[in-house]
Amino acid sequence: MAPASPLPMDPIAEAKRQWIAHGWADAADAMAAFSSVMRTHQIMYSRVDAVLKPLGLSYARLELLRLLSFTRDGALPMASASARLQVHPTSVTSVVDRLERDGLVRRSAHPSDGRATLVVLSDAGRTLVEEATTALNSGVFATPGIPAEDLRTMTAILARFRRDSGDFTDPVPYPDPL
Repeated sequence: MAPASPLPMDPIAEAKRQWIAHGWADAADAMAAFSSVMRTHQIMYSRVDAVLKPLGLSYARLELLRLLSFTRDGALPMASASARLQVHPTSVTSVVDRLERDGLVRRSAHPSDGRATLVVLSDAGRTLVEEATTALNSGVFATPGIPAEDLRTMTAILARFRRDSGDFTDPVPYPDPL
C-alpha cells in the first residue's frame, strides 16, 4: 500500500546507493530493479484490491471466475485451472471452496473422467465477474498511471524475463496456410 504521504526520497535509490557504497556495485542495478518490481506490485495490488474488495472478491477469486468465463461452457477441470493460473492445486481448492460457498461456482463430476472434478461458473458468478471486470477496467486498467508505450515495453521485458526463467515457452508457430 502507498504511504499516506510520499516519502521525501526514493528508498530504493538510497538502497542502491548503499549497495554501491558497500562494494556491491555489480549487483546494485539488479537489486534496485527487483526491489522496484516488488514495490510496484504492492502499489498495483492495492489499487486492484480497492476496486474488488467492495464486490467481495480478491484478485485470486476474480482470476478463477474470469478463467471460467473465457471457456466455452463456463467449466474447467480443477487441475486445468491450477495449471492455467500457475498456482498449486491446494490454492485452487481453497478459492473454489469460497466461491462455491458464495454461490458463484459449483463442483461437478467430469462427464468422461471419473477422477476429475469440474468447477462450473454459476449465473451469479458470471454476472459478478462481468461487473468486477468492468469496474477493474474503468477504475484501474484504463488509467494505470503509465503511458501506453511504456506499458508495452514493460510487458515485453517482463515476459522475456518470465520466459527465460522457465515460466512458459513460446508457442510453436503454425505454418502458413496453403
